[in-house]
Parts: sequence; structure tokens; C-alpha cells
Amino acid sequence: MDHQNFISNLSNETRDDLTERLNSPGLVRLTFHWGLIILFGLVISLGLPGWKLLMIPQGILIVFSFTLLHEAIHCTPFRTEWLNQLAGRTSAFLIFLPPTWFKYFHFAHHRYTQNPEKDPELITPKPKTTLSFIKHVSGIPTWIGHFKALLNNASGACKEDFIPKKAIPRITNEARIQLLAYVLILSLSIFLESSALFWAWVFPLALGQPFLRIYLLAEHGDCPTVTNMLENSRTTYTNNIIRFVAWNMPYHTEHHSYPTVPFHKLPKLHKIMRSELVHTEPGYATFTQKYVKKHLTNL
Repeated sequence: MDHQNFISNLSNETRDDLTERLNSPGLVRLTFHWGLIILFGLVISLGLPGWKLLMIPQGILIVFSFTLLHEAIHCTPFRTEWLNQLAGRTSAFLIFLPPTWFKYFHFAHHRYTQNPEKDPELITPKPKTTLSFIKHVSGIPTWIGHFKALLNNASGACKEDFIPKKAIPRITNEARIQLLAYVLILSLSIFLESSALFWAWVFPLALGQPFLRIYLLAEHGDCPTVTNMLENSRTTYTNNIIRFVAWNMPYHTEHHSYPTVPFHKLPKLHKIMRSELVHTEPGYATFTQKYVKKHLTNL
């Protein structure tokens, strides 16, 4: 069975239930997620006792705004559209990623998942050596890619195949506004002689990026290049904390098979399709150990 047959075999009642969008689950999770970022940021910026211990948790919370951005692109976290827009754009701003450009990038990834010629996620090869794995996990290529995309978009040079021509003016203006906002924030910090945002936002974000790199590698790493979402994606069983910060995206095969299912319904979808899953792992440490053992044999 492929993912399309699986979905078509579901009853209309089940499909309606799974795809029902609500505001309350997203608002509860958003309140906790952003609330912790604000709380940790205040503790760090004020230098309260134990602030150094919060740097990595703060970075993880901020960098995993990527998963909220990813959800918001599908317009599934909330029933109300402006909430999806607010959550997505704020998340993109926090992680220095142009939101509309990424929307088209991500839609292409869903449309051509694991297609070596068309999936934009495969433009950068998965790490196959020790050195490439270290570079990948460091997040440095990711930061270069983010800022390159912002600068290219701001100059109007966003010519990727997955970008429709009609969207280029919007993407260009969006990137210019985003870059201007960063410049204004930096200028204000220099004027006030304040390093609060560096310690509460930028530096933790850099510390958190390796955790996101490992997490994302498990989504499709070492999965076959086929069109069946049940085979080309991986679900990773993990704890409630990771599922919380990742907005249930560890249920990744489920998400790719049925992307209109909101995050709060993915556990239910998982129960329904668990027997059809091809690639699963009991945790991210286990996946990483297997990946390292299989690929990282040389420099």
C-alpha cells in the first residue's frame, strides 16, 4: 500500500476528524513555547542565577520555531488564518529564514519528496564523511544558506525553479523588510550598548542549531528515493518534550502522507497508520548512532 491508497481507504468521517483545524490546541502550545522563550530570555539577559544553564534549552526552543514555521506553512496549527501567518512569520524571523521563499521551498519538498532531481532538500547532499557530518551538525552551512537566501531575495535574484515568477516581487520586498528589521535591531543594540539580544537570542540560537540538524537528518536520511511517502519518510519515537518543541513533527511519515492533518491530530493518525510505517526509529540517538556507523568511515 502507498500513502495515497491509505488515505483513500479512510472513511469520510475519519478524514474530516483528522483534518479539523482548531485554535485552542495551537494557542496552548504556542503560549508555552513562546512563553518559555520569553522567560528564559529574561533570565539570561538579566544575568539571574543559573542563566548560563539556560543557554542550550533557550537555543533549542528558538531553533525549533522552525517546526512551527513548517506547520504554519500548511495553515494547520490554527483555524484562524492570521494566527497561522503570525506564528509562521515570527518563527521565520527568529531563525533568520525568509518565510515566503521557504514556503515554496517546502511545498516543492512535499511535492517531490526524495526525488534527487526535484526535491530542493536534496540540493545539499546528506553528510557521508566525518568532516561533512561535523560541518552539517555545526549548522554553519545552514546559516550561510539562510543569509544567502535573504540577500539573494532582497536583490531580486531568487531564481530557483520552485519559485513562481509572480511571487518574486513579494519575496523581494519581504526580504528587504526582514533585513532592514535586523539592521534596526542591531543598530539599537549598539546605540544602547546592550548585548542582551545577543545572549538571549543569537548565541543560544547557534547553540541550538546542532540539535535541529540531527533531528532533521532523521526525517528522510537513508530513506529510499521513491514517491511513496510511507517509504521515503521516517517516524521517530521520542519523548513528550521533543514532541512538544517539535510540534509533533517526529510523526513525520504521518505528516508527509497526510500534510493537511494538524499537529494535534498526528498522534491519532499515527495510531491508525502505525502498521503501515516502513521506517521508524526508537529515538534520535539511535538513528544518529546507526547513521554514523554506516556512513562516517573516512574524512
